[in-house]
Amino acid sequence: MKRVIFSLYVDVPEKEHYGPSKFKHDTIDKALKTRNAFKEHYDKLVQTKQKYSDTIGVPFKLYEYDKQFKDFEKNLLNDFPFFTGYEVINFYKIHLLYELAKDYDEILYLDFDAIPVTNESFFNNWDLSKGICVYNNNAMINKNNRAIDKMTHGIRSPSAKYFNTQAMLIATDNSPINDVINTGIVGATKTDLLKLDFFGKFYDTITLMTKLREEGLDGLYPQNVIDMFRYDNETIFSYKIQVNNINIQWLDNQWHYFFDTQFFIPKETKIVHTINKDFDTVWRFYEKHNL
Repeated sequence: MKRVIFSLYVDVPEKEHYGPSKFKHDTIDKALKTRNAFKEHYDKLVQTKQKYSDTIGVPFKLYEYDKQFKDFEKNLLNDFPFFTGYEVINFYKIHLLYELAKDYDEILYLDFDAIPVTNESFFNNWDLSKGICVYNNNAMINKNNRAIDKMTHGIRSPSAKYFNTQAMLIATDNSPINDVINTGIVGATKTDLLKLDFFGKFYDTITLMTKLREEGLDGLYPQNVIDMFRYDNETIFSYKIQVNNINIQWLDNQWHYFFDTQFFIPKETKIVHTINKDFDTVWRFYEKHNL
């Protein structure tokens, strides 16, 4: 059984993070905070992933801004010049899943801000033959319980991904039932990735997303919801799960701890997804547990 862990780091200019979002919190300053945090903590973000991989005996690969990425970016933007840099990178990480599946049976992807804080093997705890491992973000779809025409969320919000996926499913005569997928941590087998067929008929998928952004869907969604729609890898991931009937395993809060607005990390945490970019708190946790 050949296994691998990989991550991705490309420094995206802040203007490329949110594109034409109308959400007031999708700002240049917020994107700049992310860029600066990654630069400041780069070495330790790499070292902790490498150490974890060494501990469990699995090779680690880090992909960065190199010829492989530049070629992918050039080809993608040639076909879809309206993609933002952030969108390109998030399609690239899915592309890398498929590239690695040519040589490996099981793959664990970690966002650059996802930090292992355990010596336990992910692969020993999750039987990937039972389905792709991802985090379910359904609880955040409409946490303030607002009427649909009063919702104001960003283009990368769970609400945006849920309604965009729903619209895509309805437009293609599928059940509208879907889940909000977070691809910050992904565990998958070669077999399931091939079944998912993420890039199958990709041009048609993007054409559909563009039509929904520009025209809506038979008046079903108010304009404030349509304004959330973009070209998100997680929207397509969720759409493909439903269309291709893919088995999914939901990562629990131990193996995908969503570190955002709270100010602590539970002691049983295995991987911290540092959404808030408060890496100093993660390093204190890391040292406290003698990792």
